[in-house]
Amino acid sequence: MKLYIPGPVQVSEKTFRAFCRPMIGHRSGEFKKLYGGIQPRLKELFQTEQPVFLSTSSAWGVMEGAVRNLVGEGKVLNCMCGAFSDKWLDVSRKCGKQAEALQVEWGQPIRGEQIRAKLKEGGYQAVTVIHNETSTGVLSPLQEICEVMREFPDVLLIVDTVSSFSVVPIPMDAWGIDVLLTGSQKALAMPPGLALFSASAKAFERAEKVKGRGYYFDFLEFRKNQLEDMTPSTPSISHIYALESKLEDIFTEGVSNRHQRHAQLNDLVGEWVKRNGFEFFAPEGFRSRSLTCVANNRGIDVAAFVKNLKDRHGIVLDGGYGKLKGLTFRVSNMGDETQESMTALLAAMDDCLPQ
Repeated sequence: MKLYIPGPVQVSEKTFRAFCRPMIGHRSGEFKKLYGGIQPRLKELFQTEQPVFLSTSSAWGVMEGAVRNLVGEGKVLNCMCGAFSDKWLDVSRKCGKQAEALQVEWGQPIRGEQIRAKLKEGGYQAVTVIHNETSTGVLSPLQEICEVMREFPDVLLIVDTVSSFSVVPIPMDAWGIDVLLTGSQKALAMPPGLALFSASAKAFERAEKVKGRGYYFDFLEFRKNQLEDMTPSTPSISHIYALESKLEDIFTEGVSNRHQRHAQLNDLVGEWVKRNGFEFFAPEGFRSRSLTCVANNRGIDVAAFVKNLKDRHGIVLDGGYGKLKGLTFRVSNMGDETQESMTALLAAMDDCLPQ
């Protein structure tokens, strides 16, 4: 089977070989060399001077951890435009935080002026944003949001980039992002189970004042252990081997070339959408570059379409997430996909599409 769902995505044989390398001790000199050795490339990819931390968890672990570390007695504003960003509100409240929603209609982006209007009410300590909402295929204008956040220097910005990281440029330091986090299983095309994140100096200053941070996702514990090229608790060493291999792939290709490849492949899918009389669920100018959420304006039987793709061609496609099931379907082009692989996918979709 070949995965074209929005995550996990297909993992290359090279990455799997790295993942299966023999174990080493996580407090050994070998591990320190491995962990410290990938830091320069990680910092370059995050576009930050801050250390990049590795957490053996899904990205949701760090998403929860960021709220626990950066929000004390004040409020957190959860920006919501789809299934995953909507969930962050529930997570914040389950952490005992005063969480408020900035809710927009599914399919629409989060805009800077909407955040500005909420923050002017006062009392906020942090804002959460999912840059690329995979449930709807919406890419919110992160640079615009960051420019608004500069007007509120005491409010920290937490950004999930799980499906946009390494797909489009996200200069953490230049844009003033306080926590930038991603996961292994989407745009990085690795097995699920590893989260990567970096935090600003302001984020650490805030964490030092917040009680109840817990241990596993305590930013101060990550920072303390990072000084010795170690993690606070036992890491998934296999994932770090895979990450080392993936970084080699990314920098061999070239980061800007990787961005361009994703854009070109995304355009191929977009051409297929228009050629076959479908519409995009996300509006022009705010569409994801790592996947396409196709609006089922033609009213096809999406479940049958997805089943035929799997049965005839061994291709797994997503038939819409949550309340959008059957109303949309999603096509991923992120990770290691090529023009050849995407062309084959689109041909298979043509074969299974009702006429």
